[in-house]
Amino acid sequence: MRLFALLIVLVPIFFAMFGIKLMRDTLFGISVLPISSLSLQFLLGALSFGIGLYLIGSFILHRDRKRNKVQQRFKRP
Repeated sequence: MRLFALLIVLVPIFFAMFGIKLMRDTLFGISVLPISSLSLQFLLGALSFGIGLYLIGSFILHRDRKRNKVQQRFKRP
């Protein structure tokens, strides 16, 4: 069960890491092959980083809600 939870967390982490890589490559002027424009590459990198960070955060919040380790304002009514 723990291995399955680890895999669930690793997929968004790799997604966010790829987003950071795209944004870093844009700042140094390195173009990735399937993406033609550097501004589009940065936008896709920021989007993938944001989605990855959102998924990681929501997984941690869900786990902490299940274990009653969140503040009152984060608990569901």
